Amino acid sequence: MHITKSFRHTGRGAQLRPDIMPVLSAGKHRSPRSGACFMEFASFLAGEKWSDHPACTHPGLAQMARAVNDMSSNEGRGRLARLIPSVIGLTSDDPRLELVLAITAVTAALPDAPLDRQHALAVGGLVCQDALHRLSPGPVEVDGPFAEALASAPEAERWARRFLERNQRWGHAEITERQTHTTIAMAVDGVRSACVPRPDDRLYAMLAESIALCERFVAATASRASAPSASVGSSVAAPETHRAVQV
Repeated sequence: MHITKSFRHTGRGAQLRPDIMPVLSAGKHRSPRSGACFMEFASFLAGEKWSDHPACTHPGLAQMARAVNDMSSNEGRGRLARLIPSVIGLTSDDPRLELVLAITAVTAALPDAPLDRQHALAVGGLVCQDALHRLSPGPVEVDGPFAEALASAPEAERWARRFLERNQRWGHAEITERQTHTTIAMAVDGVRSACVPRPDDRLYAMLAESIALCERFVAATASRASAPSASVGSSVAAPETHRAVQV
């Protein structure tokens, strides 16, 4: 991949010109000379050290981008390049965003994923939902879409709930970033493995909607932070923030 510095600026809103569009490839790369994945090119545009885990992007969103990059076909992966500037500077230290991303990823993947993957996805989604409710008591906007996804795979939901009843520590232990990232990766794999047409289009939409979700979440968080009269016990975010990912 040949990289030039003919773009005008970097960061959120930067535009990639056709003559410098990256040729994305799967996996991790030692340097730009050996290629780039989605997040490695984001680190380059952000002016960070070359890495597929740059600080400029929320870790959960970066996990989604890496998984979609690797699961896309060579042809489909090329379309992802236009989304790279959108993730630069898009981050938050609110622990709920990791969980929201994981639950919405499961919501997108569960209805059409193969049966064996549906079981694991349902468990991951339910565990993340429980953790989110512990951080924000009461119903949140991801609950409705996730319930619909579970209803579309009733056998998987029954299996997952039985599993969690027998292994209660899964539903009440502190969830780690590794667990949420595993759930996100499973969801991307579920979309890629589904017996439905145009998987690359579905993967692209999954990442694009995850980016939009993060933008809404960050904007809602900033809005509440600037309003001193806002109730401490308010919902996780404005309804728009938790709109389910549509694929």
